[in-house]
Amino acid sequence: MLKKFKDLTEKEILAIAIGAEEEDGRIYGEFADALRDEYPSTAQMFEGMREEEAVHRDRLIEMFRRRFGEHIPLIRRENVKGFLQRRPVWLVRPLGVKMARKQAEVMELEADEERKHTQTAGELEEKHLTASAKEAEEASHKKLFLLQVVQPGLAGLMDGSVSTLAPLFAAAFASQKSSEAFLVGLAASIGAGISMAFSEGLSDDGSLTGRGSPWLRGGVTGLMTTAGGIGHTMPFLIRNFHAATLVAVIVVAIELGIISYVRHRYMDTPFLQAAFQVIVGGLLVFLTGWLIGSA
Repeated sequence: MLKKFKDLTEKEILAIAIGAEEEDGRIYGEFADALRDEYPSTAQMFEGMREEEAVHRDRLIEMFRRRFGEHIPLIRRENVKGFLQRRPVWLVRPLGVKMARKQAEVMELEADEERKHTQTAGELEEKHLTASAKEAEEASHKKLFLLQVVQPGLAGLMDGSVSTLAPLFAAAFASQKSSEAFLVGLAASIGAGISMAFSEGLSDDGSLTGRGSPWLRGGVTGLMTTAGGIGHTMPFLIRNFHAATLVAVIVVAIELGIISYVRHRYMDTPFLQAAFQVIVGGLLVFLTGWLIGSA
């Protein structure tokens, strides 16, 4: 049963403050441990904050002993109405550096006893997070974003935009009907999206490679795969078959251009080289569908 803050005794309030210092210190320790390999300077900052929490905890314990004796009541913030319940973000692996910093800011503002730590945190950040350290950590952050979001999304977009061309245009040229081509393209896009989502999610749980949550990567890959296929399927809602086909080809060209740009932007691939590789692959798949559908 939760107690109201106004009903707490001075002894209980001090016990909660001690427990809060202990908990926050351990959370900062978790942040430091999780970020030590990828963000050493930020990890050092959190280690300093953990040490500050330990100092404050020991000071409060000494105060408690002088006033109330050795026994400290077992009462925590979650036992009292009005305290915010924290999401255990410190258990997430890999832990995002921005998430950790944001959580630290929230923690420092939650309790009056902790408000003065904002200045301490700023001093520690200035001490450990030099310009070069911040630059190195920003590069590491971009690398993680590339591995966890861009790369799975690009793989899905390429698969959806290219692999669905053959069944879509085979059905289009075989039936000469927009409606049938649309159904085949829709099925191929959704099916490929589901397949790619499971393939990406099950191929790597991220624990060894640091590529992040398999749910995130699988979701991004699946959605982008479906989007890539749906893009050139939608034109076949146009009843006129020849007009629908022409629009679909234009959409395919736009999709391949987007893929080439993303590869150039994030993979450091020369744009012309990326465009040539993507266009050749797309053209081969398109010709496969056209030849099979026209046979």
